[in-house]
Amino acid sequence: MKIGIIIIFHNNENEIDTSFFIEQIKKTPNIELCLVNNDSKDCTYSLLNEIKEACNNVSVVNIKKFKSDIAAVKAGARFMFNAFNLKHLGYVSINMLNIKYYGLNGLIRVIIENQEVILNYNIKKIKTYEIKQTLFQSLFSVIDYLKKIQTNNPFIQLQYQRNL
Repeated sequence: MKIGIIIIFHNNENEIDTSFFIEQIKKTPNIELCLVNNDSKDCTYSLLNEIKEACNNVSVVNIKKFKSDIAAVKAGARFMFNAFNLKHLGYVSINMLNIKYYGLNGLIRVIIENQEVILNYNIKKIKTYEIKQTLFQSLFSVIDYLKKIQTNNPFIQLQYQRNL
């Protein structure tokens, strides 16, 4: 079963290591990634397209006028649902993360290493709901899930500390 992950970018050109992203993403046939460029003024969009060209399971959505993170996540979710009809969609907004020490590489690594755990946790959560959720109600924060699942990961622990 596939899981969809939406990652929101805004002016993150300096944090994106395309070769690392490509190497990690190619290890994960069970994740469909949607990289959303939220009106970046730098070369973020070009780098995201470079990743897309090298990986079969990556899509890029370009938002031409800056939107809130919630609106950008919804744009990515609509695209993912229409293109792949996935039942499990998570999201991460890069600009809300503390990436000072572990960077985007840490985020990608922790998602890739824990993809099965994320999916199983989401399936377990869905079973607890009494009524079926709508597409937007069923979106989940990947970082919140990882915090609950694996607290010994330094990248995740750092996300909930105050920025230094």
